[in-house]
Amino acid sequence: MKTWKKVAIAIAGVLVVAAVIAISVQQSRKGVVKVQTGKVTRQDLVSQVTASGEIKPKTYVNIGANAFAKIIKLYVKEGDHVKKGQMLALLDNVQPQSDVQATQAALKAAETDYTAAQEAYNTAVADLERANADLEQKQLDWQRGQKLYDQQLIPKSDYDTRKAAYEASASGLIQAKTKIAQAKAQADGADKRIAQQKYTLRRLDDVLSKTVYQAPFDGVVTNLPVREGETVVVGIQNSPGSTLMTLADNSVITAEVKVDETDIVSVKLGQQAEVTIDAIPKKKFKGVVTEIGNNALLRSTGVATSQSTSSSQEAKDFKVVITLQDPPDNLRPGLSTTAKITTASKPGTLSIPIQSLTVRQRADLEPPKKKGTVEAAASKDPKDAAKQKEELQGVFVIRNNKAEFVQVDTGVTGTTDIEVLSGLKEGDEIVTGSYKVLRTLKNGASIKIDNSAPKKEDEKS
Repeated sequence: MKTWKKVAIAIAGVLVVAAVIAISVQQSRKGVVKVQTGKVTRQDLVSQVTASGEIKPKTYVNIGANAFAKIIKLYVKEGDHVKKGQMLALLDNVQPQSDVQATQAALKAAETDYTAAQEAYNTAVADLERANADLEQKQLDWQRGQKLYDQQLIPKSDYDTRKAAYEASASGLIQAKTKIAQAKAQADGADKRIAQQKYTLRRLDDVLSKTVYQAPFDGVVTNLPVREGETVVVGIQNSPGSTLMTLADNSVITAEVKVDETDIVSVKLGQQAEVTIDAIPKKKFKGVVTEIGNNALLRSTGVATSQSTSSSQEAKDFKVVITLQDPPDNLRPGLSTTAKITTASKPGTLSIPIQSLTVRQRADLEPPKKKGTVEAAASKDPKDAAKQKEELQGVFVIRNNKAEFVQVDTGVTGTTDIEVLSGLKEGDEIVTGSYKVLRTLKNGASIKIDNSAPKKEDEKS
């Protein structure tokens, strides 16, 4: 055989072998899924709830009008620092002041009448005592005269005179008792008039006091929407009254934020928070949760659900107040703010990327049952069918180049990682991506690890 034929046969043989190998490799790669993986590690996990809101002083008050009158004098301007009891504003008070003065005069007159009635009562008491003494004397004189007349020692005229004097004295005693009753009634009436005038004066003093406004505490005037000469009105039902000014105590500043209803269960009093303010970028402030609202607020209107007249399925928030530590002096009420509340913290805990978690039905994890078997017959049972539809949370662990689904229990959720309580151990290699693969990956599938940077198409998917 010629040499070139031998070479051709050798080459053909090599090509056949290569083709066989290529076909074998291609067949073996069918059903292999390309995945991204990561390790189960220990790290510090911090769970945070983020919410936005605005800066507010802990103590502030809107000083509203308590009377219908014209503003005579404003003693402060917006931004002024005031002390407790300092005059803030004065309304027209000519009429209420006159009413107070008139009632004060009437009260003094009533007190004078009471004094006179008391003196008349004392005089009547003295007259009664004198009448009693006179009656006793006239009674003794008449009794002696009666004995003398019986013994015929005095004429009848003398006896009659003594008797008449006794009867007149008895009538005088009755008259003295009547005068006491009259004087007592006059004194009681004067006393009642005094009480009436005092109550009237108290009411008029209250009316007068509502024209004078003083600072209820040390603070800053943060809003002054009125001017001297304006007329203010008192609020009535369904109509708010005029607001003279807003006074805030800036010694304690808070961030009032709205936390989503799905996160509020994790927020507790005393938890630490990190607050950022839009007006002061690149600076973070420490704070503590000091108040948690009990009523849900409708996100669209901010009205509490307890005050809403109709039920709504829209998203709801809860008010949370965070007291800032060492706030700067240039903070102003109403500044937009964002707070990150630390709801849980665990150092050195076993954790995995959140994205690696997936959910599968129990039926998807068990091998298919052959027709006619006892297991296949049992699967027709409604209870067993419901159990097969049960959803299990877990991750795919790499074992012998296959993806094995392992059910896990989770705990604290961090920004990108989540705590694993059971099912995994440190160092286990798990499937972390891509999302498309995790959504369709089957238990026991052959895998190929590719941890290179994902393409843009993969990211979009």
